[in-house]
Amino acid sequence: MNFNKVIIVGNVVQDPENRALPDGRSVTTIRVATNRVWNDASGNKQQATEFHSVVFFGKLADIAHQYLIKGKLVLVEGRLQTRSWEDQSGGKRYRTEIVAESMQMGPRGSEAGGRESGGGSATGRPHTPAKPTAAKQDIPVIEEEDMLSEEDLEDIPF
Repeated sequence: MNFNKVIIVGNVVQDPENRALPDGRSVTTIRVATNRVWNDASGNKQQATEFHSVVFFGKLADIAHQYLIKGKLVLVEGRLQTRSWEDQSGGKRYRTEIVAESMQMGPRGSEAGGRESGGGSATGRPHTPAKPTAAKQDIPVIEEEDMLSEEDLEDIPF
């Protein structure tokens, strides 16, 4: 059995790019940054950022283009796909992307509610401001010291 599934939670790095395929389907591309935080051997906090290319098709592409903006938190679930092509100098080029199958946008905040250019959204419908939320929800960061050790895992009865 084979399995190709990716789930990332991160921040949109730039506003979505939207285009149409020859058959008329929408394609939206975004870049998402994810951070990894850990403590090195000497106890110093380290951080690394990964950048991911995400491609949406069809109705999901339209939704991503309408509502995602730079800085917005997003959860993307999909599969990895690698494309290859020849560049102008004849060299082989590769790009690995996440082909999105589903998406969840982060908590509503001041940036929620779609694009605000000219009083409308990317679909031409009037912009309606986001309803205020009781409290901003944050995604907790689990530090390495909060994780179970191998000794703790041996005590789990299964």
